[in-house]
Amino acid sequence: MGEQGGIRDAADVARGAEALVRLEPRFQPVIEAVGELPLRLRGDGFEALLSAIVGQQVSTASAAAIWARVEAAGLTEAAAVRRAHEDDLKAVGLSRPKMRYARALAEADLDYAALRHLPTEEVVATLVAIPGIGTWTAEIYAKFSLGHRDVFAAGDLALQEAARMLFDLEERPSEAALREMATAWSPWRSVAARALWAYYRLQKNREGVR
Repeated sequence: MGEQGGIRDAADVARGAEALVRLEPRFQPVIEAVGELPLRLRGDGFEALLSAIVGQQVSTASAAAIWARVEAAGLTEAAAVRRAHEDDLKAVGLSRPKMRYARALAEADLDYAALRHLPTEEVVATLVAIPGIGTWTAEIYAKFSLGHRDVFAAGDLALQEAARMLFDLEERPSEAALREMATAWSPWRSVAARALWAYYRLQKNREGVR
């Protein structure tokens, strides 16, 4: 784990939620309304990052359909993507840019085991050096694939909108402004993100989000 005391299970999330409320009491009603915050941990490695690339700029349903074809074609491993013909990648639904990103990821030959032991900043720097992987994707990977407890994807529009509503801001904060705001929630920024996402869904279901 790239940081001491990372998130491994629901108990870690609950412990983080308690600490988060002490840091920022305005999270208390969110925690009470939502109940148990989601763990959302997932696997790491090439397959996880390729899945993230597949899901970029398409709907959840479209991403799931494309990913199902990727799996059926046996293209979830780096070696298979390196061997694949362009027509094979096109056949599963990858756009030309995503074909390029998939190959770049496969050819990067990352040491995924080593990534598990790096601090968040080094994980993000390593991943964003690969074409097709931006800061948001790298931070999401650190948060949910590696279990880092103090990473915050401030470029996420849902997090920005949730912060606007929860903290009664006049407008949605920019990525830079939200990142600065989130420093006060360290070392539990990953739990703060979970809380804000949960709050966003709660508000959207109740009232709709402007």
